[in-house]
Amino acid sequence: MDLASNFRMLARYNQRMNAQLLDVCQQLTSEQLHQDTHAFFPSVMNHWNHILFGDLIMLQRLSANKIVTIDESLQKSLPVATGIHDTFTNNLDELLPLRAKVDQIYIEMTQGFNATTCTKIVRYTTTEGNTIEKNVGEFCQHIFNHQTHHRGQLTALLSQFGLAFGCTDLPMIVPEGSKA
Repeated sequence: MDLASNFRMLARYNQRMNAQLLDVCQQLTSEQLHQDTHAFFPSVMNHWNHILFGDLIMLQRLSANKIVTIDESLQKSLPVATGIHDTFTNNLDELLPLRAKVDQIYIEMTQGFNATTCTKIVRYTTTEGNTIEKNVGEFCQHIFNHQTHHRGQLTALLSQFGLAFGCTDLPMIVPEGSKA
């Protein structure tokens, strides 16, 4: 499997896991979604907003480096990420379509990837002011690791609320693997 195919598989995993966990989160009350859980981010909604922050800021960086082109009207419909504690939405009704839109962008973005794309360079300044330079392969690995890490925190919170969130194993979530 080449790196570009791997990223297409990870984009599908990301999309399906987000949908699966958001479906479970709909069982929570508004109070539970905003309850201080004493986790890395204070609440379930704070975790979702942070995952969205990571995805949006990475898309902004890929777009600024001309690695991906996002339709101008679509780009304007997305919030601008500026800091790790950004709040883009306070409820699931607003989060669901935004999350679906961003996940679809990642699906379409990775469908256009090839071996050459993965070696291009992304240069950016972090929210802390550090300048970073990575190839697209390393950059995308961080994107998908970031999502998985914070969804892991979310599954712990959902467990504490007594909710079953289902299987999270990549071979079960994306049984077609990198072939599709």
